[in-house]
Amino acid sequence: MSRIGKQPIPLPDGVTVDVSGKNHATVKGPKGQLGLAVDPDLSVAEEDGDLVVSRPTDQKRHRALHGLTRSLLANMVEGVTDGYTKELEVIGVGYRAEATKVSGLDVLELALGFSHPIYFVPPEGITIEAQSARGQNPRVKISGIDKQLVGQVAAKIRALRPPEPYKGKGVRYVDEFVRRKAGKTAAR
Repeated sequence: MSRIGKQPIPLPDGVTVDVSGKNHATVKGPKGQLGLAVDPDLSVAEEDGDLVVSRPTDQKRHRALHGLTRSLLANMVEGVTDGYTKELEVIGVGYRAEATKVSGLDVLELALGFSHPIYFVPPEGITIEAQSARGQNPRVKISGIDKQLVGQVAAKIRALRPPEPYKGKGVRYVDEFVRRKAGKTAAR
């Protein structure tokens, strides 16, 4: 048995899971609703207030999908109850991050050392906040209920100017460690 797949997913109060006939699971909670197309071979059932995923055989494909499906459903349950957040830090002289509205859309405006500002429009379901205090590096907080989407948006913003190893300038995750390299040494 899959160690992860056989663990039941506890359902908090206010969270409901509906599995349709085509094996489409819908998780509804206080923060929103998420859906997942479950493989037709697997079965998802609610037992004693917990969500249980089971597989028909011990084939390699079924074993792999068992743990994956259980993890995805557990992330959905956590997302609709608490939500997910990622924080980025913008480091560099003159680098700025500001959440503004352009044409009625919430937009993240970034100044990352290019000759032009970068405007990032978040996808639906993602909220972006920018905090900047005097004397501190600007921080960008990305939040939403879909774990995969929150991580993907954070990775896209980081990819606009990844941290470089010589001065450490760029966009990085708050808890990320950037290994620094020594620069050139002058020959005598």
